[in-house]
Amino acid sequence: MALSDLNPVERNEEGIAAVLGILKQQLGERFQTGQAIRSQHAHTTTYIPTQAPDGVAFPETTAEVQEIVRACAAHRVPVIAFGVGSSLEGHTNAPGGGISVDTSRMNRILAVNPQDLDCTVEPGVTREDLNRHLRDTGLFFPIDPGANASLGGMAATRASGTNAVRYGTMRENVLSLTAVMADGETVTTGKRAKKSSAGYDLTRLLVGSEGTLGIITSLTLKLQGIPQAISGGVCPFPSVEAACNAVIATIQMGIPVARIELVNALQMRAMKNYSKLDYPESPCLFVEFHGSDAGVAEQAETFGMIAEENGGGPFLWTSVAEERTKLWKARHDAYWSSLTLRPGAKGLSTDVCVPISRFAECVLETEADIAEMGLIAPIVGHAGDGNFHVLVLMDVNDPKEIALSEKFVARLNMRAIAMDGTCTGEHGIGQGKIGFLRHELGHGVDIMRTIKQALDPQNIMNPGKILPDEGH
Repeated sequence: MALSDLNPVERNEEGIAAVLGILKQQLGERFQTGQAIRSQHAHTTTYIPTQAPDGVAFPETTAEVQEIVRACAAHRVPVIAFGVGSSLEGHTNAPGGGISVDTSRMNRILAVNPQDLDCTVEPGVTREDLNRHLRDTGLFFPIDPGANASLGGMAATRASGTNAVRYGTMRENVLSLTAVMADGETVTTGKRAKKSSAGYDLTRLLVGSEGTLGIITSLTLKLQGIPQAISGGVCPFPSVEAACNAVIATIQMGIPVARIELVNALQMRAMKNYSKLDYPESPCLFVEFHGSDAGVAEQAETFGMIAEENGGGPFLWTSVAEERTKLWKARHDAYWSSLTLRPGAKGLSTDVCVPISRFAECVLETEADIAEMGLIAPIVGHAGDGNFHVLVLMDVNDPKEIALSEKFVARLNMRAIAMDGTCTGEHGIGQGKIGFLRHELGHGVDIMRTIKQALDPQNIMNPGKILPDEGH
């Protein structure tokens, strides 16, 4: 399946017209139908075409989300949750039209429990908002996908980021949540206990469901103590293979690295020019350590020795906050720096994840494909957990180039699956990865479809996402 073959979703013109009138009456100025605002709420950042909703609602409470969903359910109209629109696989597109539910006004931090290391927030709170609020408590929320994403969106896509190797993903960091389901009723999936054996794990069912089962209206999150000391740095390597081998050795030695990011030579060139970094144009590892002063120094020294054993170095590290901030801003700006490698091109972004023992092999075979196909496609990866991203820069007006890029992405995803990995470590399925889900999960897709039909029998919750059409 090509990425351009998106799941068809039939439009219900009569139902849409009815819901537009109902929501305008209910929400007034907080319901908009202008072309610009509708296009903004289907923005996909990458190559996947924009499919705009028919209207955008801005609820402020769970009760208002319920009203929106009930109106849509009564008229069989799609409902698409929207955070800040930073997802990369077409999650917020509206292939059958419908209503985009923008949660940006649901931005309250409802509770912080310092002794229990948790907090409860509404879905429109962003990770940066939360961490600013927490600063004086000595706590922080560690999941860092790069973009200043909304926490509701991060939960919906089961996001992770640069420090997942130390702190896990959203899967491990959402204790419970409240969601509005397809019938307009709410469900709260648990309490604040750190563990529970009470029935099915509804929290994990909804985390990563991409709005196809319900719309998250609040979530309770784990927090961490701000480390006493943080150090970070960059280490160049003669080859991607050498850098990957250093990553594997670091993980196997049990060094509690907080971040360990792989940047290949092409990506490093883009970052040097865009972010004004003074490092060689060679494969590099960006690393960070958290702990006590003595602990982070020891970790950095041990990593330096591992790097040297694998041909890397010099490893220059620092505990100065301003220098570390510049370093990680450059890493988080990797997408935008990559676009400068081919001005005017659009990016086709994809990610895969494999067992750490297969990481070097997967990256090297991917680089070989890029060279063989003549593509411009930098690589950056969360190397500590075997996850990496490729951004293919292509001319969207050239059908041959589009086809070649899609062929490359298909080979990469199938390679990862063949290595006992996954077609997506953190982007989610959305529209862009639908064609690979059956290859990865087999009969598991049928179980997912059964769950979807039970919880959303009218298929109004973000239709056309995750599950392949397959004639259903």
